[in-house]
Amino acid sequence: MPPRIVVMISGEGTNLQVLLDEQAKGELKAQIALVVSNRKAARGLERAQQFGVETLYFPLKPYLDAGKTREQYDADLAERVRAVEPTLIVLAGWMHVLSPTFLDHFPCQVINLHPALPGAFPGTDAIQRAFDAFQRGEIRYTGCMVHYVTPEVDVGEVIRQIVVPIHAKDTLEDLEQRMHVNEHYLILKAVKQFLYELRQNTHNLNLN
Repeated sequence: MPPRIVVMISGEGTNLQVLLDEQAKGELKAQIALVVSNRKAARGLERAQQFGVETLYFPLKPYLDAGKTREQYDADLAERVRAVEPTLIVLAGWMHVLSPTFLDHFPCQVINLHPALPGAFPGTDAIQRAFDAFQRGEIRYTGCMVHYVTPEVDVGEVIRQIVVPIHAKDTLEDLEQRMHVNEHYLILKAVKQFLYELRQNTHNLNLN
């Protein structure tokens, strides 16, 4: 059985599309087994369905409305994700901080794409914040990274990163477009690196 990937999204799913396209070409040596969204209107759900990939809409609001905790939400979400026996879970625009209640079920299996370099602009609106910092003369470039997910936001071990220049005449839209191009490149490289290292580790274990 090939490695199984769960992709978790909250919006357009353009990075998911990169993975779906690569799988369709036979260049991704894994199966995207499930796409999860916490938002019903996420375009990424449609993208997955067009490729015949199982989807799951799993919102937080009903839990909060019922007086339940985010930990209870994370526990039930983990149960649904575990059912597909994932090798790797990719957060690609997933706008919800996962607690140890979820993460403890998947040690060293959850990775996140974040549009900033390590130690810079954790959390939301990272591209906007980088652009504002550039305009104030505080930085000359930004970047994006893929890292392992920990309970603390955007501080896990980095798998891959890439520097993205900011030009003097850039608008915010210019920077956003350049960032998205680099995100698409980086998410694919990071997932393939994870799968390659997994195969190498499995091979070495078999030799021993």
